[in-house]
Amino acid sequence: MENKLHNFLNSNLLNKYLVGDTSLEESKEVEHFISTYPEVAQAYEKLQDNLEIVTKAGAIEVPKNILEDILESLEETNQTKAEETKVISLVQKRKTAWYSVAASAAAILFAATSFMLYQKNIQLNSENNVVVEEIYDLRSDIESNNSKLDELSRELLKLNNPDSRKYVINGNERAKNLKTVAYINPVEKTSMIDVITLPQLPKEQQYQIWAELQDRMVNLGILDESDRKLKQIPYMEDALALSIKIGTKGDNTNENDTEVAEISLKGN
Repeated sequence: MENKLHNFLNSNLLNKYLVGDTSLEESKEVEHFISTYPEVAQAYEKLQDNLEIVTKAGAIEVPKNILEDILESLEETNQTKAEETKVISLVQKRKTAWYSVAASAAAILFAATSFMLYQKNIQLNSENNVVVEEIYDLRSDIESNNSKLDELSRELLKLNNPDSRKYVINGNERAKNLKTVAYINPVEKTSMIDVITLPQLPKEQQYQIWAELQDRMVNLGILDESDRKLKQIPYMEDALALSIKIGTKGDNTNENDTEVAEISLKGN
């Protein structure tokens, strides 16, 4: 039974179920394990928490007006096609002296009607082209969103990797509201950081994240609250700690800048 549970947890079915990528049979299997095994239920709750973190990467939203425009254009097209062409019947009861005048009037009316139908046909073709273009744009947005979903799934796999370690970095007295979360995988040698909150700074200052090594400090990049999403940072093999400092914009080499947060990476 333990082997069966272990194999299920390593099968990636939970991740696929979370992002809606399972078949009906796979969904039933996942729901059975969630309701039967507390370990699976706990792992599923963790996946949901991590999903909330990485969704801040943000998917491109489909423009709200596209579907409405398409429906309106299709409705107008159907109405146009449904219109019946009026046929004017000319009943000649008797030849009169006005025959030539009536014939001329009929010819003019026919020409005018033909021209109106021609113009309407041009307008209809133009509207159809607009509908086709909007459908194409909508498909492009759907493909982009599917790509974002794939990326989100990959980020979830990184976060839920058993080798990944989570470090919550809180600010000190100089920045009490500062909070970030670092995810470090020493096996795959990857590092990511998630900015939760960063207190506002003067325009000439910025937050920088540093890695403390045995003999030096290494700048790993800039943290900005406007870029609140899971972010890759360089992996440092022998890092002893991570720290966040307040530095001057344009100066990324001063390791003596004001430190506002730090966490040890050893013994965790």
